Amino acid sequence: MSKVIGVILLVVGVFLLIRGHDMSQAINSQVKNLFTGQPTDKVTYYYVGGAICTGLGLVGLFAPFKK
Repeated sequence: MSKVIGVILLVVGVFLLIRGHDMSQAINSQVKNLFTGQPTDKVTYYYVGGAICTGLGLVGLFAPFKK
């Protein structure tokens, strides 16, 4: 069961990372980054959430759990 959850978290994490990258390439995000030097908050949330989900998914897939 933990492998299934690991796969789901991995897929969701990769999706969030890709979505965050796509959002960072949008015109409004690039304009804000040009003037402030920081990405938008929404992009940061997608990156952080994607990294956390991907990390937990990898742990769920490869960590040996005892039953």
